[in-house]
Amino acid sequence: MTEQVLNAIDVESNVRSILEAIGEDPNREGLLDTPKRVAKMYKEVFEGVGTPPETALTTTFDSEGYEGIVLVKDIDYYTFCEHHLIPFFGKAHIGYIPDKRIVGLSKFARLVELTAKRPQVQERMTNQIALAIENVLQPKGVIVSLEGQHLCMCARGVKKPGSATVTTVKKGVFTEDATLVNEFLKSL
Repeated sequence: MTEQVLNAIDVESNVRSILEAIGEDPNREGLLDTPKRVAKMYKEVFEGVGTPPETALTTTFDSEGYEGIVLVKDIDYYTFCEHHLIPFFGKAHIGYIPDKRIVGLSKFARLVELTAKRPQVQERMTNQIALAIENVLQPKGVIVSLEGQHLCMCARGVKKPGSATVTTVKKGVFTEDATLVNEFLKSL
């Protein structure tokens, strides 16, 4: 994220205003540096804003004829709900069947992290991950499933802690072959 995207002085000023609006004193000891800390945190947790997800998949390799499912599961993610700007978090599971190109497995963790570092909704994040893989690798098929716990649902509103949301996107052969989908799901 560039400095132009996140203006720390504006964030600090607005956090001070929010503290005042909720009846707090931003000059009391415990809150004195809070606006600065929030600006620093926002720079970190929103550094993916404006960066295309495909940039996480920089180096590809010849698949050397591999035709099975490649599955990377249990990739932890933390992001912020764009509706309430409070966290949601969970695990991402990515599967694909290569055609001609593969990618280093760590790139999937980078892809998940990059898509998480912006205000998000789980449905879009799932789709962004699948589309990036489809666009860069042009695999025979890709399937992405995200499990998430949303604090906007657990800590406020309906207050249902422990509830989980699962989103899944299927592309290519995964839309046509239930056996492949079942093989992916059984591996989770």
